Amino acid sequence: MIHLKFHDPGSEKQEELLEVSREHVTNIFGESIRKYVGETGEDFNRPIEEETIKNLYTYKFMFTI
Repeated sequence: MIHLKFHDPGSEKQEELLEVSREHVTNIFGESIRKYVGETGEDFNRPIEEETIKNLYTYKFMFTI
């Protein structure tokens, strides 16, 4: 669960959430994505970014007002 302060929904917080999600995705799916990239020759960052955004929708957010 991620706790956000409602008065701080700015771009810095969005970047922080993306970075947390990116680290999470890399830790969980990094090896399988590296294997896929090795087979297809695709850029590593593209599937990581796609999975990062998908991963954000699985988080439960709690807003404190």
